Amino acid sequence: QVQLVESGGGLVQAGGSLRLSCAASGSVFSINAMGWYRQAPGKQRELVATITGRGSPSITNYADSVKGRFTISRDSARHTVYLQMNSLGPEDTAVYYCNLDFQTSPYSFGDISWGQGTQVTVSS
Repeated sequence: QVQLVESGGGLVQAGGSLRLSCAASGSVFSINAMGWYRQAPGKQRELVATITGRGSPSITNYADSVKGRFTISRDSARHTVYLQMNSLGPEDTAVYYCNLDFQTSPYSFGDISWGQGTQVTVSS
């Protein structure tokens, strides 16, 4: 079983920054990709950013709304993904979820795990 533990959310004023972390533990043999999603009240969950789980250089993907403001990175050895969020605005207020696409063995199919979510609130 794989668990994802998120941290780093909180309350910040518009224009401020936050850094989210998500650490995976358990039966992880390899990671295909890691990512961050968010869900604002009354809205569907949306992709924020993804990063490949191995290889160099890593390949990243961002939602248009966060390009140039957010940066996703990883520490492969620690099975950890980060999201540096700068120039935050009220529109970034949401619960942020970590996502992991992984394998538990070299012969297993890929599996998906989600974190419990961390609240990010940006005041104007």
